[in-house]
Amino acid sequence: MSPTRGGAQEDQAGEADSVDREAISGAAEGGKGTWRHAAFHVVTTIATPAAYAPLPFALASLGWPLGVCSLVIGTLVTWCSSLVVASLWQWNGEKHTSYRLLAKSIFGGSNFSPMIPLCIDQVIVNIPEVYERFTLSDDKKLHFVEGPWGYWYVSFFQQVASVGNNVAIQIAAGTSLKAVYMHYYPADDGAAVTLQHFILLFGAFEIFLSQLPDIHSLRWVNATCTASTIGFAVTAISVTLYEGHRIDRKEVGYSLQGTTTTKIFRGFNALGTIAFSFGDAMLPEIQSTIREPVRRNMYKGVSTAYLLIVMSYWTLAFSGYWSFGSEVQPYILSSLTAPAWAIVMANLFAVIQITGCFQIYCRPTYAYFEEHIQAKNTRRKAWVWRLMYTSVYMAAITLVAAAMPFFGDFVSVCGAVGFTPLDFVLPALAFLKAGKLPKNPGLRHAIKALGSTVTVLFCVVGALACIGAIRAIVFDIKTYKFFHDM
Repeated sequence: MSPTRGGAQEDQAGEADSVDREAISGAAEGGKGTWRHAAFHVVTTIATPAAYAPLPFALASLGWPLGVCSLVIGTLVTWCSSLVVASLWQWNGEKHTSYRLLAKSIFGGSNFSPMIPLCIDQVIVNIPEVYERFTLSDDKKLHFVEGPWGYWYVSFFQQVASVGNNVAIQIAAGTSLKAVYMHYYPADDGAAVTLQHFILLFGAFEIFLSQLPDIHSLRWVNATCTASTIGFAVTAISVTLYEGHRIDRKEVGYSLQGTTTTKIFRGFNALGTIAFSFGDAMLPEIQSTIREPVRRNMYKGVSTAYLLIVMSYWTLAFSGYWSFGSEVQPYILSSLTAPAWAIVMANLFAVIQITGCFQIYCRPTYAYFEEHIQAKNTRRKAWVWRLMYTSVYMAAITLVAAAMPFFGDFVSVCGAVGFTPLDFVLPALAFLKAGKLPKNPGLRHAIKALGSTVTVLFCVVGALACIGAIRAIVFDIKTYKFFHDM
């Protein structure tokens, strides 16, 4: 090999290494969080009031048999998917600090060089992982892995999930804050503060929290949010059961409402709601903050979080549907009427919990700004740039939430378009490609068949849920005006 060619390749390798150095620097230093911190983060990310408050309405749209089956399947599949994503930590010897980098390492990256044959017989030219991944077959020839779709696939759907989730969260926070306000200042007393005012107030507070540098810096915020999750679940479930016993049970019906077409599309919409309720598009980002042994701590944290999630999700979903039947509201707290002090408590718990979840889902967008804008403009101080792009992001999210406060519809769209690909489809594909499959041929084929079935099934579910959600938004826009005070 000529010196010129070797020098060029060394330069290429150096450039590639510099491209990826910043992305993996945080992981190289090692995380500091414990499995308890992992549980706090996962619970805060998944078990938000915005996620499980719509579950009774989803059950009402599907009916008891299909609703219960969908909820149980969603729980089991996402728990297994979370463990699969956690198991792929350092699957190739490298640490991946974000979902995008994990997908890039498995399916291909965003900065591919042209494919040229650099392996002849047993002579292999070293190309950094940032450019290509390859395998060496028995005939000693180089075979490149598929094209660069993984990075952009996750980047797109993670942004959809993050932005959609935060719009829904803003609406839920504004709704809860207004409910507290209305308790002390009823509408008949001339209260003039609208839902949009509370959405704006919540957005201003989130700009303040957005100045914290990373997810690990939110650990105590998320510990408080986890406690609020328990408080919300206990309060909401207790008040729901109390209301259910107060209501004349003969007046509660469980039949599906509307025409055949309406029932079908409401069912599609409900599938998106259930997908949203288990959405967690941030597991690698959380895992990068955890100390060694990372996999074991993450398994323990995820399983602990799901134990709490199952106890709260299933209980609230079943008790809410039992109490109010087909008349249950998309946001369960809107169905509650007494006792007033307990409803105020539930709403306050909801707002506290939502603040931490909002912050976690901001981080992929903030990371994009930091990688592509702040890194190229070093003349300003880092905190100035952070204040600028967090303010722009919050202004955009707040404007959308205030203009179209259709909580249930945003939940369904976000679940269908954002969380279904990331939490149901991608983990199965990633495990089939990079996971450690058993050596037993029968078991190996069974796992491959199961993974393929999950992929196809939830692709269909995501498409149907998206159709139902878009139809619901179209109908709501016809019914309500922009900036409608719900």
